[in-house]
Amino acid sequence: MLMPKFGYSAKVEGPAAMAFGKERRISSKQAMEVCRAIRGMRLNVAKEYLEAVQVKKKHVPILRHRKKVAHRGQKGSGQYPVKAAREILKVLRNAESNAAYKGLEVEKLRIVHASAYKGISVPGYFARAFGRTSPAISPLTNIEIILKG
Repeated sequence: MLMPKFGYSAKVEGPAAMAFGKERRISSKQAMEVCRAIRGMRLNVAKEYLEAVQVKKKHVPILRHRKKVAHRGQKGSGQYPVKAAREILKVLRNAESNAAYKGLEVEKLRIVHASAYKGISVPGYFARAFGRTSPAISPLTNIEIILKG
């Protein structure tokens, strides 16, 4: 049986650390917004930001799907995607440990690529009243992070 080809959606020249979070149970829309917010940040700043989002101290600006999204101060509409921030922080810590293993300077690392996109959809059913069921499809999300010094 042939295995599907695996690869990152970005190519980076020189020494870099990569991490991939495959098939996470989070919202693709929220994960895309969190990745857009942390792209270009330094590693330690991004980790502090994601921890602040989890405790709802800082918000993630919503730029794409922002109909009926509340405003958070002067910076426009935003949300607190706690679950997406938690999963992306796990992948970010994985990329950090990959960088330490490769011998890169962890203090100087910057996020050069962060993306999230829709993965497979898992079919299932949920129970309703009177013994009936309804179909429920759970979409999963893939996360890519690349760090470079």
